[in-house]
Amino acid sequence: MVVYVDNIIFGNDVEQLGHRFVNCMQTKFEMYMIGELSFFLGLQITQSPQGVFISQSKYLKETLNKFRMEDCKPISTPMTTGNKLCKEDGIPLVNQNEYMSMIGSLLYLIALRPDIMQAVGIVTRF
Repeated sequence: MVVYVDNIIFGNDVEQLGHRFVNCMQTKFEMYMIGELSFFLGLQITQSPQGVFISQSKYLKETLNKFRMEDCKPISTPMTTGNKLCKEDGIPLVNQNEYMSMIGSLLYLIALRPDIMQAVGIVTRF
């Protein structure tokens, strides 16, 4: 059982304990049970007898759409190899606000995708 109250998620595998917690919280706070948790702060939550699974696929698709990259070709590595990045490489400047927003979105993805951490860390320098 997973319970979400404002900014708190409570989970346990003892249903009776979960109901006691909910009853206790309802005596102190106005709250409603709206069903099983499926989305939380950009995370997709799937609950099954095998366990609780967390994914960011919906957030990633929305991020790709936001930056008009939904048709980009997927690659097997998070960053091309052999390229040296520098601030002054002759390429026209990009919109700094959009770039910072893109970096922020990538930083949020690191929580469940440590494989992109190094690549994101490198591009945050620019």
